[in-house]
Amino acid sequence: MIDWFAYALVAVALVVGLGCIAIGLAGRVPSDLTMGGLLLVELGLVAQVVIAVVAPAVGNHPSGSVLEFWVYLISALLLPLVAGFWALLERTRWSTVILGVAALAVAVMEWRMLQIWTVQLA
Repeated sequence: MIDWFAYALVAVALVVGLGCIAIGLAGRVPSDLTMGGLLLVELGLVAQVVIAVVAPAVGNHPSGSVLEFWVYLISALLLPLVAGFWALLERTRWSTVILGVAALAVAVMEWRMLQIWTVQLA
């Protein structure tokens, strides 16, 4: 896992999450801006999958549980997809808030994945 990429993904997810929550609480329905922000988070997670597959092959092994890391990563991958699908089905202001909550959850999960990869002892 690449530290700076994980930090960048956490920052992007936080900005998208807080932005979506603010837009939703202002009464706006899901738009290209909010869905695009969540898509950006999802693309970052897809890149994270590629990094997690390649990293052990080049000598960057996780220090914690590999199973726990992959469960977090697969769950984080599914979260924006489910939230985005929900937002497309139910176009209300609360769907926009749900997009924000999903992005914030991804930020927390990415931070935990970084801890599993770098901090814990196997």
